[in-house]
Amino acid sequence: MTSLADLRREYSLAVLRRSHLHSDPIAQFKTWFGEARAPRASGRLRKFFVGFYKSLLMAAGQEPTDVTAMTLATADKAGRPSARVVLLKGVDERGFIFFTNYDSRKGQELAENPQAALVFYWADLERQVCIAGEVRKLSAVESAAYFQTRPVGSRLAAWTSRQSEVVRDRAELEANWGEIKARFAKDEVTCPPNWGGYVLSPQRIEFWQGRPNRLHDRFRYTRQAGDRWIIERLAP
Repeated sequence: MTSLADLRREYSLAVLRRSHLHSDPIAQFKTWFGEARAPRASGRLRKFFVGFYKSLLMAAGQEPTDVTAMTLATADKAGRPSARVVLLKGVDERGFIFFTNYDSRKGQELAENPQAALVFYWADLERQVCIAGEVRKLSAVESAAYFQTRPVGSRLAAWTSRQSEVVRDRAELEANWGEIKARFAKDEVTCPPNWGGYVLSPQRIEFWQGRPNRLHDRFRYTRQAGDRWIIERLAP
């Protein structure tokens, strides 16, 4: 059996140079996000490997990796960290938007300590984006508007789950679901008062492109006064 220490791969699909970067990191993120959704091959070898990777996923009956998935890291007021995967639901000049239950562990930690970090990892492009900044709640109006775009089942689940609390068993959860479904049988499923959106306003964004021999390309944008950004190459 192969040991964990022997599991490794080389990164060789692309390069990242200073000349490739937008002056605005949000514009740069949108470019990379678009490529993650529909990778543009820059050569026959890259096209082969990306296609081969996706064919393996399809053969296994799986969809390609969800490009909106991002690790959200938070910490409580004592500095004890926690992390989980959430889904990106918007990005604009304000920052990166996601939605959750405000009473969840992440919601409680963000109330105590609004500093947080995000990480995107797009394995088929050998890329990471690491983001850090301050998080604030979206308005109730904006949260409610997004909530109505969700499938009915997801809206019911937002009322059903007391997120991060202990439940006795699956039966209790499903019983709660049944009660909520009956409650809204004839009414519109409105947004719960303890559910809504956050936006992380970035102070630092790093773009990471895998390269051979672990000599990866890393560029960091750091926000300056007047919403200017400086760009620096980092050692891998």
